[in-house]
Amino acid sequence: MDKTLLPIRLVFIALCTASGWLVCYAIQQWDPYRGRAVAVGLCIGVLVVLVDMMLKGFSLRGLSALTFGIGVGLLISYMVGSSPLLQEGDPQMIYLTQLALFMICPYLATVIALRGKDEFNLVIPYVRFVPHDVDVPLVVVDTSVLIDGRIARLCESGFMSAALVIPRFVLDELHAVADSSDPHKQARGRRGLEILGELRKIKNIDIRITDSEVANSQHVDAKLVFLAQSMRAKLLTTDYNLAKLAEFHGVPWLNLNQLAKALRPELLLGETLEVDLVKAGKEEGQAVGFLEDGSMVVVNAGRGHMGKRVSAEIISVLPSAGGKMVFARMLSAVE
Repeated sequence: MDKTLLPIRLVFIALCTASGWLVCYAIQQWDPYRGRAVAVGLCIGVLVVLVDMMLKGFSLRGLSALTFGIGVGLLISYMVGSSPLLQEGDPQMIYLTQLALFMICPYLATVIALRGKDEFNLVIPYVRFVPHDVDVPLVVVDTSVLIDGRIARLCESGFMSAALVIPRFVLDELHAVADSSDPHKQARGRRGLEILGELRKIKNIDIRITDSEVANSQHVDAKLVFLAQSMRAKLLTTDYNLAKLAEFHGVPWLNLNQLAKALRPELLLGETLEVDLVKAGKEEGQAVGFLEDGSMVVVNAGRGHMGKRVSAEIISVLPSAGGKMVFARMLSAVE
């Protein structure tokens, strides 16, 4: 039970019990039944709290859809009930027909509204109203992006101008990974939670947690695609398969891996670069370092400077599966 709601619920039950006692002072005929009145007040308070607990997870979006469905159903029943179709005939049959319309139409409209509440852009808080009628672009974030971690540095740089939408089922999946018995999955999940905490600390970043209730039978990837489609948002991911699924459904997607590749600097022959030498190379006198994008740099005559940052001149660039393999000639150590 929520620790914040627990005292509120206890106070409510106590007030209901006290109300049963006080009612007996207002109605003198009930004075001999004061004990029963207290018990009734207690039962009412407990019943209301139980209903409140049963409605756990019923979001504002669901309440909006419920209100919309009831309103539409009542309007339909009123229009049909007051139409010329029911102006003449047996009054008893007309009454029973109107009563049936009053009960059936709101029920059907409510069920339809609750089933399709994720597709509403007017009654459900997916609509994006901001001052001066400026439409805020939305980006739905998946679990792989939070575990990857680069999203935090991207937001800190100020290049991410869209609002980040993190669905509740993504957070649930992240918590499940963090609670896994597998130490590798556990570490990945905890890193994702840490990145989420870092995102919350970044100023001027709009983060929205949505309690979307997409059909539980669907896979998380299908839920993400459907949610992005219904919100007219882009999907941010590092999962190639998810990106292709989004592309198939016509959902625009952003991939951090492609962004990283696009930002890799062009290395030209004769250009000078600085790199930290971390280990020895295969050939005599060689030392190896890595650029920020993961490209490996092999520096000739650099073995004597391992553990230091050096300046080197590029003499050859070869493509590789992990990026680029750069061969350079040692120039000098960087102070």
